[in-house]
Amino acid sequence: MKTSRALRFFMIALSLFLFSLAAGAQARRNLTLARVLYNTLKTTISPQGELKARIDAIDKELAAATRQGRTGEVRHLMAKGIALLSGREWTDQLEFSSSLVLRTDAVIIDSSRPWTVRLEQIYQPKIDLAGSLTALAAIYKPAERPQAAALGDKVKDLTTIEGVGRDFMDNPLRMEVDLSGIADGMYVIKVELRLKEEPLGEATLAVSLARGLEPRLTRIEGDLKRVRGFEDLQAEVLYPSDRIKNINRGRLEMAGFDLEKELVRAEAALKSLKSKKNPFAGRTRDMERHYLLAEAREIMPYRVYVPAKYSGKESFPLIIALHGLGATQDSFFDAYGKEFPKLAEQHGYIVAAPLGYRVDGGYGFSLLRAPDDIAEVRKAEYSEKDVFQVLDWMRKNYRIDEKRIYLEGHSMGAIGTWYLAAKYPDIWAAIAPFSGYGIPASVAKMNGIPAIVIHGDADSTVPVAGSRVMVEALKKLGVEYQYIEVPGGNHMNVVQPNFGAVFDFFDKHRKNAP
Repeated sequence: MKTSRALRFFMIALSLFLFSLAAGAQARRNLTLARVLYNTLKTTISPQGELKARIDAIDKELAAATRQGRTGEVRHLMAKGIALLSGREWTDQLEFSSSLVLRTDAVIIDSSRPWTVRLEQIYQPKIDLAGSLTALAAIYKPAERPQAAALGDKVKDLTTIEGVGRDFMDNPLRMEVDLSGIADGMYVIKVELRLKEEPLGEATLAVSLARGLEPRLTRIEGDLKRVRGFEDLQAEVLYPSDRIKNINRGRLEMAGFDLEKELVRAEAALKSLKSKKNPFAGRTRDMERHYLLAEAREIMPYRVYVPAKYSGKESFPLIIALHGLGATQDSFFDAYGKEFPKLAEQHGYIVAAPLGYRVDGGYGFSLLRAPDDIAEVRKAEYSEKDVFQVLDWMRKNYRIDEKRIYLEGHSMGAIGTWYLAAKYPDIWAAIAPFSGYGIPASVAKMNGIPAIVIHGDADSTVPVAGSRVMVEALKKLGVEYQYIEVPGGNHMNVVQPNFGAVFDFFDKHRKNAP
C-alpha cells in the first residue's frame, strides 16, 4: 500500500516535471531536479530482470555523458529511462518528440511588438523520416489546475508552415507570430509537427504577455533615476526589470514570477520613495524584499515574515528557512498549508527565506558534487552568499536577538542546514533539518548546536539513512537532539505536521556563547 501511494506520488511529480521542462524550454536548466526525480523513480519501481538491465545500460551511458558535459544527451537518456520505468516503450517517435524544444529571445513579451520563436532540438534522434513536415503553432491558456500536466483551452491558431525540414539542430525553424489582441497574462505556445497529417511530435513554451511592457519598464527606471537617496532600496524597484532580463536570456525559469504583481509592487515602492518614505518602515506580517547580490550582479528576492507585535523596541528571534530543490523563497510561506508563518506569529519569530541564488543552488553544498565544474562551483558559492546576505539584511533592518538565530530547511534545504551549521557554528542557536542528509564527520564542527531532526522511514527521494547517521553522530558526541522518525512517512508529508515540534524546540534553546 505504501509503495503504491509513493509510486502514484512520484509518477505525478515526474509527469509534471517533464511537462514543465517542455513548457519552460527557454531556460533548460534544473538537471539536478531531473536526476533526483529519475533516481527516486528507480528506487520506487526497483526494476528487475530485463528492465533492470536496460536501466543499468542507460545509467552507464548517463555517467559517460555527464562526465563529458553533454547535457543534451543527459536529458535524452533520462527521458528514455523515465519512459521505460513508467511502463512506456521508448519508440523512435517518442525519442523524436522528446528532442524538440522551443526557444526565443523573450518569453516575457510586450505583445504590441513583433515576436519570433524557434523550434530546435537538444539531441539528434534516430528516426527515419521520409518527406517534409508541417508545423502548426497555436497559443493556449495554461491548465486550470496547476497539478494537471496538460494545456487549457486554445486561444488562437498562430501560423501553419508546410514543407518543413527534418533536422532542427542544424536548421532551427523560425516562426514570426502576431500576439497583438491577446489579453495580458500567462499562456503556453505549442508547436506541433505532422507528417502527412499524422502527429509526429510537439514542443511547448510558457510565455507571459503584457501589452506596453517596454514603455512601462522604461518609465519606472527613468523615475527612479530622479529619486535622491534610498540607495539600499533601489533593488525593490528594479527587481522586475532585472528578473525579466535574466528570464529572457534563459538564465532563470519563469515559474514563480508573477509579472503584473511584481510590477505593481515595484511601482508602489517607487511611489513611496518619490515621497521620501521608506515603503517598508514599520511594516509587519508577510512581505517580499529584494537586494543586489553584487558578486552575481543580480537582484535577489527573499521573503520575510514579521510578527504583528514587533515594534523595534525589543529584539526578536530569527529563523532562516531554506527551501527544497526546485522550490523558491516562497516555499515556507505558501506551501505546507501556509502553516509556518502562522506559527511564527504565534511564537513570536521573524522568518526570512532566501532563494539561495537558484532553485537548485544547494546553499554552498554542491548537489552535483562536481568540483571541476566551474559553473556548479560558482552557483553553490552564490547560493551560500545569498543566505548570509539575507541574514545581514535582517540584522540591519530589524532588532534580532543574536542568541536566538535558528536555521531550518526541507530536503535540499535540510542538506544546506547540516552544511551551514557545521561551517558557521557560532551563529545558530539550534537547527531543524527535514528529510535531508549530511556528512557525519561534520557534526564535530557544529560546536554542540542542538538539533531537531525529522524524516519519514518510507522516503524514497532522500532515504531515511541520511538522517539516521547524522543522529548517531550527534548521539556519540553527546549533542542534544530530538529525532522524529515518522513510520510510513514519505519525503513530503512529514514536514507540515512537525512544524509545531520545531517551534517548541527552538523556544527552549538559546545560544550560550557570544
